[in-house]
Amino acid sequence: MSWTQANLLAQRLSWGWGGICGTTLAGRPFSQVSPQALRGLHCSSTTHKSDSSLVPHPPEPPRRPARALAPHEELFRQAPDGARDKASFVQAVQNFGQHNVHKRGHVDFIYLALRKMREYGVEQDLAVYNTLLDIFPKDVFRPRSIFQKIFIHYPRQQECGIAILEQMENHGVMPNKETEFLLLQIFGRKSYPMLKFVRMRLWFSRFKNVNPFPMPQDLPQDPVDLARLGLRHMEPDLSARVTVYQMPSSKDSTGTADPTEPHIVGIQSPDQQAALARHNPARPIFVEGPFSLWLRNKCVYYHILRADLLPPEEREAEEIPEEWNLYYPMQLDLEYGRSGWDDYEFDINEVEEGPIFAICMAGAHDQATLAKWIQGLQETNPALAQIPVVFRLAASTGELLASSSGQEEPSPPPPEGQEEEEDNSQRQQRGQS
Repeated sequence: MSWTQANLLAQRLSWGWGGICGTTLAGRPFSQVSPQALRGLHCSSTTHKSDSSLVPHPPEPPRRPARALAPHEELFRQAPDGARDKASFVQAVQNFGQHNVHKRGHVDFIYLALRKMREYGVEQDLAVYNTLLDIFPKDVFRPRSIFQKIFIHYPRQQECGIAILEQMENHGVMPNKETEFLLLQIFGRKSYPMLKFVRMRLWFSRFKNVNPFPMPQDLPQDPVDLARLGLRHMEPDLSARVTVYQMPSSKDSTGTADPTEPHIVGIQSPDQQAALARHNPARPIFVEGPFSLWLRNKCVYYHILRADLLPPEEREAEEIPEEWNLYYPMQLDLEYGRSGWDDYEFDINEVEEGPIFAICMAGAHDQATLAKWIQGLQETNPALAQIPVVFRLAASTGELLASSSGQEEPSPPPPEGQEEEEDNSQRQQRGQS
């Protein structure tokens, strides 16, 4: 018998003797020892029973859900006086590079920094994005062979680089030569972040000036100037005139403005004035709103002065000379051989609406404020004094709604039933103005 076989036999004998000892201590005779006891039962100094143990187990402590803190969160809390600006954001990025020389956890830190950019107001700063790209280690993730170029080399790091470029694209930030140089150093030319960069440079340059009504990058903070910009953005007629009917009241000693005198800014074109002068005084006109208008990340509200659509029998067909008609000749009779399968009906969704006589933006959306706008319109439109005006106003809402994320959102409209009840009550209570 070899030494290995003798060692295994000794282990089996020790396991069987332990099972016999446990059974004897439990009060059972040696003849009733089961064969399984000779195989794997261990010897214990306490008395065991088949159903349960005499010693109760201690109660397990209640498990609380572990709240995992975001890594590197403390770097963004070290700003003096809790300031959240570009300087404190760049300082947090530099602290990460100083305390972590080997750049461990740089992917998690970059994702955290991308989420924090809106809070610090640097989501449209190209220099900050280049600073985040500079966190990546250089010449580490570049493919060295043809197989590394075919397959995604370091996919998690490449996805993080694409996430930076996608956030730049969402905020309209155009990458520059420094961005290209950093991507070449980090991922190389044959990489997906570099492909994303090339596509951004191509399409951003083509769609940069595609909007016929461009909006300035920095919107004015004055509500009157912002209202002028919004009205000019909505009115296509360049001959329309913007009129400030009421300026906001000056701030008092406590630093709060008087809410009874909000600003009122309106716009009206010469064609709208002529249409209002031709309006039938027997038909009322309506003041409706507020309607939302987004100017980049700000939402403003406006009201319109409109009339219902005339019935077909009262409409006057306007004759257009042939030389002015864009679809000249106006009538073209051509005989083509058509079969019974030809469809002569065209499904065109056209909704005809009544004329709009004026648009305004006000700091308040109540009837008293809009009545001042109507009074101001009567100076340039004398026929308005003979026309009944009905106010159809929805729930009042602020002109600018600030949210915690820095983007303003409009309030939800009221239910349809509630709006109809308010309209009926307003028509009964309010007379002609």
